[in-house]
Amino acid sequence: MEIIRFADVRPEPWRNGGGVTRELASHPKAASAQDGAWDWRVSIADVSKAGQFSVFPGMERVITIIDGELLLLSVDGAEHPLEKYRPFRFSGEADSSAALPTGDIRDLNVIARAGAFKGYTSIVEISKKRAHPVFEGQLAVLLEGKATVAPGAPVEEEADGDDAAPSAEAPIELSRYDAVVGSDTRSPEISGRGFIAVISIDHVEPAHA
Repeated sequence: MEIIRFADVRPEPWRNGGGVTRELASHPKAASAQDGAWDWRVSIADVSKAGQFSVFPGMERVITIIDGELLLLSVDGAEHPLEKYRPFRFSGEADSSAALPTGDIRDLNVIARAGAFKGYTSIVEISKKRAHPVFEGQLAVLLEGKATVAPGAPVEEEADGDDAAPSAEAPIELSRYDAVVGSDTRSPEISGRGFIAVISIDHVEPAHA
């Protein structure tokens, strides 16, 4: 079971000085959060002043405000008010900039290479009674509240239709913005009270002529 601890992720300042980015995951793994040598990336950014967003040619972006009230995002001249926990998709090639009418914000960014991968972000309320699984190709980020994660039942046991034995491993406590990496063998299960962002990265099959 893989957990990415937010406290261990190194912040990288933006070139324009308007904020910092912390990369949670990317594929292939890049040497720098800003070198663009990846097909998809999941990151959390702190935006501290209005200004231009970086351009990512050939990419598609999904941005979600996870702390703060409002981001006014201008995309190719059209203004979009983005509220907390409402994912917004736009082209990475667009001329985009941000204004901060209510102060600093923190956002969750999913960027994927168009035609090769498709990124999705869903905001999910978790509960103590029903654990939320994190499947292969997914990343779950604790946005607020208290939560623990434990290994789920092995996939082969679930496929047999028998009641799988509970994991002997004790649940691990998550801190805010920690990320849980999904698995195809034993899907981690998150339970508690609060909200998580579930990011799915789907491989896009090339279209045949």
